[in-house]
Amino acid sequence: MNERDPVGDKIRLKERAEEDQYFAAQDRELIAKLHHTQESEQEHTLEELARHRCAKCGTRLEQHHFRMVSIDECPACHGVWLDHAALMALSKRDTGEWVASFLDGLVRVVAHPKD
Repeated sequence: MNERDPVGDKIRLKERAEEDQYFAAQDRELIAKLHHTQESEQEHTLEELARHRCAKCGTRLEQHHFRMVSIDECPACHGVWLDHAALMALSKRDTGEWVASFLDGLVRVVAHPKD
């Protein structure tokens, strides 16, 4: 009664192989998700480290108010950084000054770079 069933053995081997393939695919998917999550976290960390840093020297920018407009200044190299709203506000203040004309020109270039 100790007969072997070669066809049954082959079927069981095939089922085990299919099961192994299924779990291997699941593992690959989980590993890919983990890599994606780690990459996203690293990118977010780098963005946070670079936020509010001087583009020239990397020092953390300090916020100051100039003519009731908030600007960012680098304490190391004294670079000044303006966002679009601050640039527009400063260009509208004193329209007779050369600085205002210069800032107004920058606003036009930023608003319409292809003109």
